[in-house]
Formats: sequence, C-alpha cells, structure tokens
Amino acid sequence: MPYAIGIDLGTSNSVVSVFRDGSPLVIADEEGNRTHPSVVSFGHGQSAVVGARALRQMVYNPNGTVYSAKRLIGREMHSEEVTKAQAMVPYQIVPGPHGDPRIQVHDRIYTLQEISAHVLRYLKQLAESYLDEAVAHAVITVPAYFNDNQRQATRDAGTIAGLEVLRIVNEPTAAALAYGLGQAKNEYVAVYDLGGGTFDVSILHIMGDVFEVVSTAGDTYLGGDDFDKVMVDHLMAQLKESDQAAVRRSPASRLKFKRAAEQAKRELSSTEEAAIVVEGVLKDDRGFEKDFHSAITRVQYNQLVFPLVKRTFEVCDQALNAAKLEPADIAATVMVGGMTRSLIIREAVESYFGRSAEQGVNPDEVVAVGAAIQASSLLGALEGTGTAGSLLIDVTPQSLGVATVGGFCERLIERNTAIPVSQTKTFTTSVDEQTEVRIEVFQGESRMSADNEKLGEFVLEGLRPAPRGEVRIAVSFDIDANGIVNVTAEDEDNGRAASIRLDASTGLTDSEVEDMKFDNLDF
Repeated sequence: MPYAIGIDLGTSNSVVSVFRDGSPLVIADEEGNRTHPSVVSFGHGQSAVVGARALRQMVYNPNGTVYSAKRLIGREMHSEEVTKAQAMVPYQIVPGPHGDPRIQVHDRIYTLQEISAHVLRYLKQLAESYLDEAVAHAVITVPAYFNDNQRQATRDAGTIAGLEVLRIVNEPTAAALAYGLGQAKNEYVAVYDLGGGTFDVSILHIMGDVFEVVSTAGDTYLGGDDFDKVMVDHLMAQLKESDQAAVRRSPASRLKFKRAAEQAKRELSSTEEAAIVVEGVLKDDRGFEKDFHSAITRVQYNQLVFPLVKRTFEVCDQALNAAKLEPADIAATVMVGGMTRSLIIREAVESYFGRSAEQGVNPDEVVAVGAAIQASSLLGALEGTGTAGSLLIDVTPQSLGVATVGGFCERLIERNTAIPVSQTKTFTTSVDEQTEVRIEVFQGESRMSADNEKLGEFVLEGLRPAPRGEVRIAVSFDIDANGIVNVTAEDEDNGRAASIRLDASTGLTDSEVEDMKFDNLDF
C-alpha cells in the first residue's frame, strides 16, 4: 500500500514520520538518530552529504556546509534576516535574479529551495529504506508565521525533492493534532513552539476530532540560534581584541564557538555549571595553537538569555489577547522544539500558564508525528481508501490587504481569520481617464503600506476611460488550506480580470522548479 510521510523541516533539525498499522512511527537513520540535522555539506565535486554526516563536516568544510537555511527561505535579499545571517554564517549568501538570497558553494550557486530539497530528499530516502517501497507524497510543516512566499518556497523544495506535497501545515497545528490523537477532548490548548530559528505560539480549541486554531502569534527572528549567539557573544567578550578579530576571520573558529555554546546550553539544563573548552582557536606567544577555556553557571546563562525568554511571553500575550482568553483558560501546554528542553524555558512556561507542560509528547518529534497523521488522512482521501480524519481549521497569521491612495493599506483579510477563506472588496479609480490600475499586496498590521511587507503586485489593464470614482474594480483574496494566497482584480464593467499567485517576489517560476527537480539531474 502507498504511504505518505510527515516531515518537520526544521531550522536546526528535521524529523520524518509515517502513520503505519494504526500508529505514527518516527524514522531513524542508520546510526539510530531520530532527529536529523538540517545541514547540507558539498564537496568540491558538488556531491552533497546531508544530516549527521554533514554536521560532522561543518568545522572541516565551513565554506561548503550550509545550515539554518530555513531562516532564509522565501525571503528577500535586503531583508533583516539575510543581513544578520551574512554576518554570522561562513558560507556565501549572494543575490539571485528574483531578488532572493542564494548560496554560493565553491563555483556553484544554489537556491534556498534546492538546499532544503536536499534535506527533504534525504528524509524521503530514509522513509523509503524503512518502508521498503517508494514514497511520493508528504505533508510538510512550517512555522505558523511563515508568509506566503516562505510557504510556496517550501512547497517548491518538496517538488524539487521528488515529493508531491499534499499540504503545508503549521507546526503548532500539527503538534496539537499529535497531542489530541484519539482523545475525546473539549479544551483550549497552547502550543509553545521554540525551535532553532523561529518562535510561534498558537491557541487551539480541540473539540473531538476538530482542531480549530483560535489565534496565532510569532517572532520570526527568535530561536535557538539567537540563544546560542548570546552565549557566543559572552564568550567572545572574554577574549582580547586581537583574538576576537582572529576568530571572526576564521569560519572554522566561529563554528567551534557556536558548537561549544550549544553544548554548554544543553548541559546547564541538568547541571549548575558548565565547563567550556574550544579547541585550537587561539595562538600563544610562539604562534602555536591553544585552546580557549571558560565556564558559565546556570544563573549567569539565565541572566544572559532572559531578554529572549521575555520576548516569547510578549508573543504569548498577543495570542491570548487575540483569542480573548487568559492563561488560566488553557487546559494544556504542548511544548515543541529543541529549545523547550532548556530548564529556564520549561520553568518560565509553567510559571506563565500556571501548570506543568504536557509530558507525554516528545518536543523534537511531535510536529512530524502530527504531520504523518494528517498525511495518512489526506492520502486516504486521495486514494479513496481512508476514512475521514481529523478536521484542521487553521488561521492566517497576519492581515492581508492592498495599497490605496495616500500610502494607506486597506485590509481585506484580518489576522487570525480561519482558512480557507475568500474575501472581496470593491475599489474605484483614483484619477480621471485612468486605464489601468496597479494592485500592490501587503501583509502586516499597520495602516500604512510602507510599514508592512510587500508580497507582490500586478496590473489590471484595459479600463474604460472615465472620471475618477466611476470605474469599479473588485479585488478578491483567496487563501487555500495551505495558506497560499491568490489575488484577483476584476473590472466590473467588462469582466476583464488579472490575478497573481503570490509566489513570484522571492520564489521560482514553475519551469525553474521543474528544471531543478532531482529526478532530472545526474547526482
């Protein structure tokens, strides 16, 4: 029988799961690892190594090893996240023809979709090895706050990897689905998702087999990478200026400090103090390599990261306010992401919600498990062999609208609106004898267009010349179950219409995706 897999494509680590014989199973690699580093390392022959093997090559091949690609996918080259990444990562980030960031490794340039596709193909192959049959379908999860470009770019990555993506599902929704599997609940649940690159919190109302997202909020610039950076900055401040400059010039040394910070962070969840040794990153008076030694206590670490922890609860406040709920109304808290293993995070979450977090779900695996459950249900419906599964009612994380005269943004769909959804609003021409209108689409909460994120634009031509305000244009927004947005503008006089699927500003064309498919290339 055919199988569909669920994939949690994470910033730091990814997980693949399959629903088999009535229960979800997380698939391990040949070494027994159930979480797989989202790392791709390219040799000079451009052969790619993925996962744990690639992670081990980071220090020895820093310029050819790509990690944290999820933080860049679907973004524009001039975005804040890309600027921050350029200062931190050892590999080269260069502009692409669509204004998108791309990765240059040795003498070849890769799209972010191709990098993610390498990870997805690796997970696909693990599943095929475990199931002993080909796998063609998948559900892939993304942070709730991913915009349309990021969602479409993730879907394109799946296509390049040889997968038919049945649905893009928000990570918190998938986690809640795994938590509520087979339980006749009627309660509000908070999903606190702190991964490697992003933070999301979603409030869901679980009613039997119906999982309704009531609200969601997030911070796309907050994750485990940021906690590690705080620790690295603390360690670097202990060096004299000349040593700091030498470390910054060396990609391998920077990675060694990052790895040491990650290790200390993990140790401090179970010990009061962590010793830190970074091998071979300094020079003594005679020019020989020497190690960097330091130590940090749990109290010191908590003080360093407290501002980041506080930011997560500002986001929690937003989600609860949008749902018109208080922390006491939440019956269960589901923790997602490797950072939630940190003691300071667990204690802070329990203090905020006033109860212990759920212990029956693995924070590293729960998202992939939920994705596998949904994948099995969708494939069963597609094949006509399954019964109706759980109903997922998700929401759009940010408001959507169009630019109007005066630099304003007119919202058509408010944030936290249940999807799929369609909404139409009629506008008129703004100048006399106007024969075309430019539709600029924005995402965000500001009344001013310039303060929101522009997702795309298109032009409706052939309008009847007439005094301003006389020609009417109906603008329609349609958001499907994957969160992908389509916008249409129609001249109410003659029925002439133009539309856009908002994947062009930082994505790839359909033909480019087709050309990049791994099945079409000789690897």
